[in-house]
Amino acid sequence: MKGIPENISIQDFNYNLPEDSIAKYPLEFRDTSKLLCYKKGAIETRVFSELPKILSDEHHLIFNDTRVIQARLSFFKSTGAAIEVFLLEPWMPSEYSLSFGSSSECVWKCLVGNAKKWKSGILSKEIARAKDSTLLNAEKIGSEGNYFLIRLFWRDPSFSLSEIIAHAGSTPIPPYLNREAESSDSIRYQTVYSTNEGSVAAPTAGLHFTDEVLSRLGAIGVRQTRLTLHVGAGTFIPVKAENAREHSMHTEHIYLSRKSIESLYNSNKQFIAVGTTSVRTLESLYHIASKLRSGSEDVRSLFLDQWDAYETNPEMSRKEALESILSTMDKQHTDHLKMSTRIMIAPGYTFRMTDGMITNFHQPASTLLLLISAFVGEDWKKIYNYALENKYRFLSYGDSSLLL
Repeated sequence: MKGIPENISIQDFNYNLPEDSIAKYPLEFRDTSKLLCYKKGAIETRVFSELPKILSDEHHLIFNDTRVIQARLSFFKSTGAAIEVFLLEPWMPSEYSLSFGSSSECVWKCLVGNAKKWKSGILSKEIARAKDSTLLNAEKIGSEGNYFLIRLFWRDPSFSLSEIIAHAGSTPIPPYLNREAESSDSIRYQTVYSTNEGSVAAPTAGLHFTDEVLSRLGAIGVRQTRLTLHVGAGTFIPVKAENAREHSMHTEHIYLSRKSIESLYNSNKQFIAVGTTSVRTLESLYHIASKLRSGSEDVRSLFLDQWDAYETNPEMSRKEALESILSTMDKQHTDHLKMSTRIMIAPGYTFRMTDGMITNFHQPASTLLLLISAFVGEDWKKIYNYALENKYRFLSYGDSSLLL
């Protein structure tokens, strides 16, 4: 592995994205989107529903099964001022499943819209179910940089936090869509295989899959494994520093089951990551394993910092890395492993776990575009120019690409 990149001029990863190329709404049918296929410099246009004709039993798809929560909570002060509480991640309890199961109160790290209008006091709103209701209250109890710690509490223990935000919240669609969330977004801004609640942004490459496409892929022998990385709002933070090395990556939380790790360990196929979040999960997994193997990581706190992957020179194979993870799980007497990552994948990075990826078309000068460039090199320009010239739809609800 090369050292940390000295200079990454973000302007080298800029391009002109016309407003009319941004998909504001999804297509009527998920799998009718265009699919740009790139392999060894060659590009062709297909339709996503044709994916089972393009892949084969030599391929292994890795999915991120995170589920987007209704993270936007709107309150109104007695003065009429609107306050939005945007849930980012649980603070107390910090475990996602425990927080969503809370029956009276919990604390979340949040963004607050119109925060200047909410100096103090408690905000309240009624949460109604079919036959009963409760009052949801929000109280600021601290801050951390641009974020606030918000205590959410309610009286009726028959309501869990998961139910409350499902009834009271709205879908956190990306800001670049420049529109309010609609009822259809609660379904379409969600993959058909989403399971584990926790994301405030969808792993959008997965939005193209249907149950039928998944079934057809399985029928031809394409192996499928699901991992969980909860996507944070930081995925939308633009790179403002001229030298992208100075950009501070956000932390995202990863959950792995023994079954998933064993599925990867027992596979000799090519790993195709569905989405950049799956790429980040796979690559983080390798470097966490490298830390474990060298004895430099506390098994109780598995964390990969922004540049850790560039500062080591691991020589272990993919299989050896996965074996280290399984060994750690044995030591912890657990069938589940929790990790956190701030990995920044930029040009100069050596991919250890990812042989190919399915991904949408990303914003100019973004960390996601840096990741794409790290994988395909300067060909990212050829790919994006082709997509623009051939009227591909960009960003979250846009078309897809298969990069091999």
